[in-house]
Amino acid sequence: MILRRLLDLIAPRPCAVCGRRLAPTEQLICAACLLHMPWTDHPQHPYDNDLAKRFWHLLPIERAVALWHYKARSTNTYPILQAKYFFRPEAAEALGLIAAHRLQSSGFFEGIDVIIPIPIAKKRLRQRGYNQSERIARGVSMITGIPVNDQVVRRQTFKRSQTTLDRMSRRENVEGQYELVDAAAIHGKHILLIDDVCTTGATIRSCGSILVTAGDIKISVLVIGMAGEHR
Repeated sequence: MILRRLLDLIAPRPCAVCGRRLAPTEQLICAACLLHMPWTDHPQHPYDNDLAKRFWHLLPIERAVALWHYKARSTNTYPILQAKYFFRPEAAEALGLIAAHRLQSSGFFEGIDVIIPIPIAKKRLRQRGYNQSERIARGVSMITGIPVNDQVVRRQTFKRSQTTLDRMSRRENVEGQYELVDAAAIHGKHILLIDDVCTTGATIRSCGSILVTAGDIKISVLVIGMAGEHR
């Protein structure tokens, strides 16, 4: 804590939402902004909510939680944008810590054997230098102790970003893009898929459908932000 205070004196850390100086005990988002984030009620209803319904009858879904509602151009999206586009891997880890603290007492992580972050293509990994979903997963693991395995599945190619695509194009953009490389590592296990934002669920469904081929698995999902569009 003393080192953190010294570092904050030398290079104060701003809140990712409002820009206010963070206290030594605060991570990425100040307490005031955290209080007013557009939190979902998913932690109270992990089996039956808007996110879980996007995967019903499509994946062997157990539980699904989005931390907050994601609305483009809102200040509440800034923490995710910093983690994803502003070359701040530590911001992604902080989001994972926030998520784990938020869910730890709800029982959401009970029975989960391994965390699998949604992979990104090698081209995007070279451009960004890290996978933001993998860093979020590491933050969650720090609190829960659940191991992260980012070697189970890989994305084979990168066509284009999902950001500007419509609902149908999102599905086509990720269809057939994932390859299972270590089925034995997840066979018979309950896995937690982690991604930063879910808009239509196309990415998670595409990746999850490949993981299912490992056999006898359960899937839970955790995302930081959920956009309002349904499929």
